[in-house]
Amino acid sequence: MCGVATQGSRDTLSAVSAPRRALVLTPALLLLVACTAAGPAAPTPSVAVPTSSVTGSPAPSPQRTVVLDPGHNGGNASARAAVTRQVPDGRGGTKACNTTGTSTDAGYPEHAFTWDLAARVRAHLEADGVAVVLTRTSDDGVGPCVDERGKAGQEAGADLLVSLHADGAAATGRGFHVAYSSPPLNEAQSGPALDLARDLRDALRAGGFPTSDYIGRDGLSPRSDLGGLNFATVPAALVECANMRNPGEAAVVSSADGRERYATAIATGIRRFLAGLPG
Repeated sequence: MCGVATQGSRDTLSAVSAPRRALVLTPALLLLVACTAAGPAAPTPSVAVPTSSVTGSPAPSPQRTVVLDPGHNGGNASARAAVTRQVPDGRGGTKACNTTGTSTDAGYPEHAFTWDLAARVRAHLEADGVAVVLTRTSDDGVGPCVDERGKAGQEAGADLLVSLHADGAAATGRGFHVAYSSPPLNEAQSGPALDLARDLRDALRAGGFPTSDYIGRDGLSPRSDLGGLNFATVPAALVECANMRNPGEAAVVSSADGRERYATAIATGIRRFLAGLPG
């Protein structure tokens, strides 16, 4: 998102950063929070929990909460009607509830990549005492829709939301980019979301990953069309880790070592943002 994910149920710059804040937990995500605290009932990718934080990463405050949104879902392809139905896009229009995502030419799907990556990032953060909520609890469910994903941060009372994806562009393109909602629709999007995007960008670049040479600028991409970011009222960013159609990057995302490298970098970026929050 304990069980199959909910049925039917991916986004400019401001000179001044607005104050960062966490919102209050509402009943809508109590199930997700409970599942996270107890561990998901559905099978979770096998990931070794790190015994220490990444070297050089600032330690976050112990009572922080992070929502990780692993893009797409394994059951989307077989539930066309559910995932193609129109939902609000956060800017007065509509868009499809979700999509199947992309894959490498060898058939490794984006939904499996993001699910495994989320488990790895979660392991890093929980080792530091950060509470982590996932927007889905398995990789064989349907949805949730982009509007539900976008609201997950505030509904969990989280300090931030990071959506995890990989792109499917022309094979010649390479590199990651981090998207944020633009123009901003609320206080969190007007500055803190960009701070989060920059922290993630800097950590991925420091981890040896190149910035995108086909979209965005300097690893950042302002977007108005991503419902999963438009609905967020907590700092939110979407990481397109790589171009799965590029042979070199396909090899990295398809390997456990490669996914662990991405997870280490993303967790580092999240820690840096959390370390900068007041309180």
